[in-house]
Amino acid sequence: MNSDLTFITNEGGNNLKDRFSKLIKDTRFFDVLVGYFYTSGFYAIYPQLEKTEKIRILIGISTNKQTYNLLQQVQSHKVVSDTVGDSVKAEMEESDNSYEVESGVYKFLEWIKSDKLEIRAYPEEKIHSKIYIMTFEEDDRDIGRVITGSSNFTQSGLVDNLEFNVELKNPSDYDYAKNKFEELWNKGVDVSERYTETIEKDTWLREDITPYELYLKFLYEYFKEEINEDNEIEHRYRPENFKELKYQDHAVINAKKIVEEHGGVFLSDVVGLGKTYMGTMLCQELGGRTLVLAPPHLIDENNEGSWENAFKNFGFRSRDYKCMSIGALDKIIEKGLHSEFDTVLIDEAHRFRTEETETYAKLAQICRGRKVILVTATPYNNSPSDLLSQIKLFQRVKKSTIPNLVDIESLFKVLEKNLKGLDRKKDKEQYLAVTQSNSKIIRERLLKYLMVRRTRTEIVKYYGEDLKEQKMKFPEVADPAPVFYEFNEKENEIFFQTIKIVTTEFKYSRYTPLLYHKGLSSVEEQQQTNMMKFMKMLLVKRLESSFYAFNMSIHRFIRSYEKFISEFESGSVYISKKHTQKIFDHLEAGNIMAVDELVESGKAEKFSKEEFNERFIIDLKKDLEILKNIKQLWSEIDRDPKILAFKEKLVLEKPVVEGKSIIFTESKETAQYLLENLQDVFPNKILYFSGASSRAEREIVMQNFDANTKNKKDNYSILITTDVLSEGANLHQANVVINYDIPWNPTRIMQRVGRINRVDAKHEKIFTYTFFPTDQSNEQIKLRELAEAKIQAFITLLGADAKLLTENEVPEGHSLFSRILSKELISGEDDEVESELGYLQEIRKVRDEDPSLFEKVKRLPKKARTARINVDKNPRLLTYFRKGKLQKFFIVESGQAAVSTELDFTDAAKMLSAKPIERRASLNEIYFTLLKLNLEMLKSVNELEEDEFSARRGSRDNSARLSKILKAKEIKNYKGFTEDDELYIGRVIEELDFGGVPKKIAQKIYKKVEDTPEIIANPIKLLGVLKTLLPNDFLNPTLQEQESGTLIRSEIILSEYFTGK
Repeated sequence: MNSDLTFITNEGGNNLKDRFSKLIKDTRFFDVLVGYFYTSGFYAIYPQLEKTEKIRILIGISTNKQTYNLLQQVQSHKVVSDTVGDSVKAEMEESDNSYEVESGVYKFLEWIKSDKLEIRAYPEEKIHSKIYIMTFEEDDRDIGRVITGSSNFTQSGLVDNLEFNVELKNPSDYDYAKNKFEELWNKGVDVSERYTETIEKDTWLREDITPYELYLKFLYEYFKEEINEDNEIEHRYRPENFKELKYQDHAVINAKKIVEEHGGVFLSDVVGLGKTYMGTMLCQELGGRTLVLAPPHLIDENNEGSWENAFKNFGFRSRDYKCMSIGALDKIIEKGLHSEFDTVLIDEAHRFRTEETETYAKLAQICRGRKVILVTATPYNNSPSDLLSQIKLFQRVKKSTIPNLVDIESLFKVLEKNLKGLDRKKDKEQYLAVTQSNSKIIRERLLKYLMVRRTRTEIVKYYGEDLKEQKMKFPEVADPAPVFYEFNEKENEIFFQTIKIVTTEFKYSRYTPLLYHKGLSSVEEQQQTNMMKFMKMLLVKRLESSFYAFNMSIHRFIRSYEKFISEFESGSVYISKKHTQKIFDHLEAGNIMAVDELVESGKAEKFSKEEFNERFIIDLKKDLEILKNIKQLWSEIDRDPKILAFKEKLVLEKPVVEGKSIIFTESKETAQYLLENLQDVFPNKILYFSGASSRAEREIVMQNFDANTKNKKDNYSILITTDVLSEGANLHQANVVINYDIPWNPTRIMQRVGRINRVDAKHEKIFTYTFFPTDQSNEQIKLRELAEAKIQAFITLLGADAKLLTENEVPEGHSLFSRILSKELISGEDDEVESELGYLQEIRKVRDEDPSLFEKVKRLPKKARTARINVDKNPRLLTYFRKGKLQKFFIVESGQAAVSTELDFTDAAKMLSAKPIERRASLNEIYFTLLKLNLEMLKSVNELEEDEFSARRGSRDNSARLSKILKAKEIKNYKGFTEDDELYIGRVIEELDFGGVPKKIAQKIYKKVEDTPEIIANPIKLLGVLKTLLPNDFLNPTLQEQESGTLIRSEIILSEYFTGK
């Protein structure tokens, strides 16, 4: 141990603080010369200075040449004062958050005001010395002491750090130091007043911040990057008579920021708000060349609302954009067209909610390294995990750019795990609670950074004035109405007997031949099982759609079975494996008619009947017998209660009689049947449109039903169509939507109604009618109960397969019925959370109407705080933290079991919200205790999230398996690779590890390697497989890849203390 008290190193109990304490208590005058005096460290020694008569502190200001020259001018004192003020402010932002620090600073200010303490800044050159001069009373041991060395006036310098200081006791040393100090002191600029002013006005010790001002500071800090976005959009070319709506401009600005930060964005406003215009304006803002990928009708120049027309109307030159069909992905890749574009805009992006398809892999290749705009009102349908594949189009999901969320994929795995073991019906309350919690996590952790989504309610509430000025408004949505069609006893019996047969007895053997093949693989077995389920859904949907469509399907099935059996018995049969995948693609896109056509068309690979087991022909013949029995059953039905209900009920409805109506059905045959059977009710007033209709027919539809078309006509009042027009078409001359089939997936209703529920619709009100089967009854309430029972019967008979029918979890009959008739659902307001828009508008209003208050709030210090009286509970503290882009809010209540809880923005805003007249209460020592708990919880949550969602967690997918193979020592140590080969393999490993390779491509590569063991033994062959099957596009960096190595510190933005009981 060092026992020499002349040297002070903070070792072995020999620290500067203790030495100061012994010397200072007897000091009459205390002079300090330092480069910077840390006021926040004053608490460590001020008790020993209580009896000291005078304290003088001389600091340097770290001048550079330019500042020094400025100091020679008239305003030199102001520059020095400002520099010191900035230093004090910065110090207090970094200071410890403790009662001791606060007490020490208050004592410092008290002594300045009483002239006991004076502080000056030396302006002429940089001071780096640390000299502490103590002058004793006249009758003390000697005249004084000097301590000099490396220690700053901080806790670290006085106690914690290894320092090197020396205590000088020789009178000559004291005299020299004292004289030099006096010389410099006399040249110093008095900054005592500025010190006091800065601490009292510009640091967290400020005591006049009201609850209302802190609330505005909360809004300002949270929305800081967005507040002035309403004025940022450039005045680019707009079409003639185009109405510039603020809500669209603001969406474009926000989306541009998201693209620049994360490489892509979801444009997901609810239907009818003008996403085509917003997407086009966003491409203008982003600049460069744009590739638009959309369904054919959405790029057709004959469609007024198409992307092709939007880009033309907004002044894009033909070389700056290209609109292509989603079906042209092969052509784009083969010709390398994607390399010519900077941005890829994908309309109806929800069609790519699964990445296990060839189409998705090609789309991912096209998007790689480009800005990506995903346009969809329904970004997820089946489950929130639908989002993951879409996000992968612009993010490496295991190395994301989302704050505190490196591995997005792990987030979804954790959320799925939360639901594991819970039954939707048995554990209804818990299941609902977990589902809501998961949705909140997705919104707060992920979507708030990647998505622009507003509802009509928000637009009307927050942009109502602008809409009014533009003379635009949304139509009112009437409550959706059910149309019950009643089965008689015989119809009811045959209807449900048929459902039971097609769901439990019918084998679908004609459509699942590979299940009977002797060489059946596990992959083929799964595909064929899925095919059977989908075909089952097809028949059930046909039956509910119309008796006519069902009978037509049964007749086709019979012909197909008879032909197939004949071929089989002649010795061979043709099976198309290729069609299986196409069918799944069409089913995923909801294109039922295309499935029909594929099932019935084309021959492919030839098989001999000997390749199948004996069960195959038995099941084929049994199925054919069942089909003929069903045909016989339905031959006994001589009426159609559904079309009768239409003619007896709907034709009397005033909106149908006086307005224009769109009748939607999933079945092309039902549509044709309606066309034929409604002519007597609406003679020469009906138009029919399906996926097979021509461009000329589409043009007639637009002329008669699109309110924006140039060549508007009024020749037709009824449009019968399949869902080919349920997306991306403006049909708002109409004001009625009729769902002739049950929309098993209720999201489909929102898309359908969105065709007429547009911001520029002229109708005051829009109406929705949906048909439901029921038993005969004279009571309306009873009819509803019976209809719910019918739906439940469908679901019960289908069992777990019912989720294929509803494209979601298996619902209960009454809940599905209620959702279909939900006004909120069809308006796109279903399951929406409280908007942040209102709060953004509130701080903008302060900016516009009270600029001086806005300026004051903007200048409030970091770690700002206030207190409010709250007598109902124990003292509580709400703290707002920020770490880069990540913002978090915690609240803690004092007590024995005090635990901090995280809040979302809305909950925090509600707690902080205050009126301008509310007075500030007093803070006390409990504030610091609670602040410490919030800080500890922040650290704990950050560490938990970083660990829980960190990159490269354990995985067993094909990417992980391939990565493991490439990291094996046989590959790693192989001497035959060139340097370029080694770099290539390293890049492949990185993409596999960070989720950059689509599952379909990883599956192909792994299957090739697994099926050919010699590849692993030959590194050159393995390299060849990679270069053949992995497109080079996936080795290009994503547009925004996360910067590594950048440490971002957490900071306290503000806190509000609720005084409690």
